[in-house]
Amino acid sequence: MTFTQSAGFSVTDWTSGYVADIDYTHDFHSQLTPATLAFCATAQGHRHGLGQPRLSYCELGCGQGFSANLLAAANPHIEFHAMDFSPAHIAGARELAQQAALDNVQFHERCFADFHQAPGLPASFDIIALHGVFSWVSAENRDHILRFISDRLKPGGLVYVSYNAMPGWAAAMPLRQLLRSRVEQGSGPLPTRIQEAIGWARKLQEAGAGVFARNPLAGKRLAHMQKMPENYLAHEYFNADWTPFYFEDLKDEMGQAKLDFLGSTSPLDNLDDVRFTPEQQALLEAESDPSRREGLRDMLLNEHFRTDVFVKGKLAHTPRGEIGGWFETPLALVRPYSGGRLTFQHRGAEIDLAPEQYAPVLTALSQGPATVRALLDQGVFGSMDWASIRRMLMVLIGCGCLVPCLPLEDFERRRDSCRKFNQAVCKRAEDSDTLGFLASPVTGGGVALDRLEQLFLLALDEGGQAPADWAALAWRILAPQGQRLQHEGRVLESDEENIALLKARAGNFAARRLPVLRRLGVAPELQQAPAAQRASAVA
Repeated sequence: MTFTQSAGFSVTDWTSGYVADIDYTHDFHSQLTPATLAFCATAQGHRHGLGQPRLSYCELGCGQGFSANLLAAANPHIEFHAMDFSPAHIAGARELAQQAALDNVQFHERCFADFHQAPGLPASFDIIALHGVFSWVSAENRDHILRFISDRLKPGGLVYVSYNAMPGWAAAMPLRQLLRSRVEQGSGPLPTRIQEAIGWARKLQEAGAGVFARNPLAGKRLAHMQKMPENYLAHEYFNADWTPFYFEDLKDEMGQAKLDFLGSTSPLDNLDDVRFTPEQQALLEAESDPSRREGLRDMLLNEHFRTDVFVKGKLAHTPRGEIGGWFETPLALVRPYSGGRLTFQHRGAEIDLAPEQYAPVLTALSQGPATVRALLDQGVFGSMDWASIRRMLMVLIGCGCLVPCLPLEDFERRRDSCRKFNQAVCKRAEDSDTLGFLASPVTGGGVALDRLEQLFLLALDEGGQAPADWAALAWRILAPQGQRLQHEGRVLESDEENIALLKARAGNFAARRLPVLRRLGVAPELQQAPAAQRASAVA
């Protein structure tokens, strides 16, 4: 194997200039969830085919493969294929898949240029997803990606792509150049060089460097970077290739694979009256070209990151058919709600929703998931017209109160698959806090739980009946590792203090989070589909 130099980093030719010195993070990205992508299509008036009993899903550039594994556990009816160029990433992903007894996911150690030759790939896919890939690879690799999509995406299939956007990144581009140049000059491990470069940039800022004095957003970006882990920073800022896209340019590239823009995976980003003032909305309405109008939205927002869905051959619903698609969508409550007023915010602005409108919806879903049709039948929307109902649901989903979920059918199979996966993840929590999500058979996606919460679930699964039992098991694991909890900025040294705080955390977990986890099928003692879901998740 030959060795080359790329942007000052010692890299092997298989990296194509992408950072390989540090492994990527073990994150779960909810935008990849099939039910979320199906909802995006429905909300944008597209007749998708994601309700079929057998689907195929491909993730390009899967990193550690954690998202692919979680989604495979929560969607056993879908055949998943995920690729990444890093042998370490693929080996770790396969190990977790084996521990979780997943038989519907395959991981491929491939580059974009030859992935189409990988054995075992289906002829075509219903979904192809790229999270954190397109802005961080070369133009040549983007061509390989688009060729794969063109050849392998089914007509009517969806593509999810996230990318750094312009003009929001314009202010930070000099900062990235400055940091990369400094890292190139250094020696030693990449994490050390990254921290030294950030410290050096901070000294320039303190010395009144014009790039910061006349560009305050660069200073804000630098302050944000200081809080981020090195493995994220390395892959976000220090690859040889890094391209923030104007929407029109990204859309043109996607058009090479016959893709049309559907919308953002964030429901709130598809509601202009939430994002823009009346004056700004008037400017948007005056722009007749859809691509330029979407680009104008980014200018108004100074957008820096987009999570978009494209389709290969849009099948537009009739107005009646679109409403029917909404009626068939099941929704689940993912945050505790005990009544009272809630504040909804997006991009720093407060969204006005009347409690008398949303409270009946959240109260009804506190009993378990239900379709929009079932909620209508229960009368929870009162006298609201359909446009108001639709907007309210988009806000509740966009603010993270509700999530689109899967239908009742095949729940038992999903529950069993998620149980095995979640047990494997919680067992790893005995040693580290690397994995921060469990799989939900209700939503088909992930639910965030920290290490202590996973240990509490592990104790519950092993027969612990009370929060004190869960706290005791957690301490038996943490104490021999020298782990100590923090409270109000102070590290707790004594066993008594740590156990007391663990008991308090476990009690709060039992009161607030556990009921939600049970409704989502994540709590281990859940033995059947939630009663409200069995009663209401009907077509």
